[in-house]
Amino acid sequence: MISAAADLRPVLTDPVASRLPGTTPEFELLLDCCAKRLASSLSKCTWSFDPQQHDWKFFITLAEHHGVTPLVYHSLTPHFDRLPLPDSALLREKYEENARKTLWLTGELIRAQRHLEVCGIKAMPYKGAVLAQTLYGAVTERQFGDIDILVRPEDVGAAKDALATAGYRPTIRLNPRQERAFIQAGYECPFDGPAGAHLVELHWRILPRFYSVDFDMAGLFEKAEWSTMHGCSIPTLCPDDLLLVLCVHAAKHVWAQLSWLCDIAELARSQPIDWDAVWQRASSLGIRRIVILNLLLAHDLFGSVLPIPIQQWLETDRTCQILKVEILRIITLGLPYDTESLAYFRLMIRLRERISDKARFLWRLIWSPGIGEWSAVQVPEWFFPVYHFVRLGRLAKRIGGLFATGTVRL
Repeated sequence: MISAAADLRPVLTDPVASRLPGTTPEFELLLDCCAKRLASSLSKCTWSFDPQQHDWKFFITLAEHHGVTPLVYHSLTPHFDRLPLPDSALLREKYEENARKTLWLTGELIRAQRHLEVCGIKAMPYKGAVLAQTLYGAVTERQFGDIDILVRPEDVGAAKDALATAGYRPTIRLNPRQERAFIQAGYECPFDGPAGAHLVELHWRILPRFYSVDFDMAGLFEKAEWSTMHGCSIPTLCPDDLLLVLCVHAAKHVWAQLSWLCDIAELARSQPIDWDAVWQRASSLGIRRIVILNLLLAHDLFGSVLPIPIQQWLETDRTCQILKVEILRIITLGLPYDTESLAYFRLMIRLRERISDKARFLWRLIWSPGIGEWSAVQVPEWFFPVYHFVRLGRLAKRIGGLFATGTVRL
């Protein structure tokens, strides 16, 4: 067993970006910027780069895509005199644009949170502004574009009404029977506001039910910690729970943004993590492999040393090294990954270490109708169970295209 009091913070080692095959100079610089920024509070590291070797407009676009504009901006600010003036000005403009957006979203978060509290609803913001302040000290130092709020499943209806009083309306329109099925099988509902679409995401589960990662939502609320944001006291996930939540979120999206791994690396470095408790929770949820992979990827991309427990846990699952190589290739080459393809769902199954979780994933995926089925066929409420067979029919039709395309859209 590993003591929670042990010093497990990672430190910066030599940059590893140049050792990753197939990367562009811009992607390598992006990795070095993230590594330098994440390590800045631990040590001063020597760092040099040749401004003439980079396509700066492409680099800035890449930073935006990966959600790391603030990290890149602060890493490069001391070197602005070496960058072409139009490009340094563009990077500063992107940073300030993100700062204005995140400050506005933070104001909206506090307003929505107050509406929920007035209605007596337990709500817990996570990711977004709360994560930015927790990990980087200010909401402007992380790139995000919406507001994520957790509620208990039984409070979804009341939370929707409360958000309506704040001027937000559900993007998805469902009848009462569909709504009940959606809450049972889904995990989030996006809301449109006066300033744009999909500004608020109301979550009552961490992942859709078919992923078979069944977090104890009541437990998340019970262990919540409190932070103060602009004079408002806001509950948020405790560090142990936050680590697990961030790991499954990154895996669900096949690590498409470097920012998610930056968050995980910084959380592991800067927050008090009880690694024994994390291991026990990850074991009960069947996500040990996912947790190990996230910290392995952060290590390989940003050069941080793995916490000692992760090094020991890695010995229990050799498959992680195989998966790590595949995922690094996806990340470094920027390969598009269709999250509705057969390859995606095969990867999601391989990320699980227990056969029972793999089987539950497949069963729930096959047997859980959703918005696609409800839109394809309209049936009376009393005939609602027929949607299970509509789901099977649609799957069979799409699988038929496998021989022609090599992929399956589910």
